[in-house]
Amino acid sequence: MVGDDLPRHDGFMRGAQRSSTVDREASLVEVLVVDDQEPFLAAARFVIGATPGFRAAGEARTGEEAVDVASSLQPALVLMDINLPGISGIEATRRVLSASPDTAVILMSTYPADDLPDDARACGAKAYVHKEDLTPDVLVAVVEGTQPAGF
Repeated sequence: MVGDDLPRHDGFMRGAQRSSTVDREASLVEVLVVDDQEPFLAAARFVIGATPGFRAAGEARTGEEAVDVASSLQPALVLMDINLPGISGIEATRRVLSASPDTAVILMSTYPADDLPDDARACGAKAYVHKEDLTPDVLVAVVEGTQPAGF
């Protein structure tokens, strides 16, 4: 699943680049994962792979990379860590959504929701999910709009 067609965290592409948010042949929800910690990237890839109808389309490790990769991939969903090198995940979310308002962004962190920065609630993200709570059911519920925002 991770394969040679995923963008590398350094911004280089392997294989064919997709031009739409959904793989039309397989109707897959393409997901961009943004985090600077390899253990979470691996966990997120596993959860996405275990979620029917979802595909890990790419990864980024900084806020700036997130904006660039989201612009080229046009994913349907972005899992965005809040604390990133460079611009924060909150600012990266604003920029991603400014360029692509139909993209759904889930903010992710290890913070309890009550401890989130104030601007997390106003950046346009569809939901906040604690990293330990990321499951296939949560991914599906957020995309379908049945998951509470979590803020």
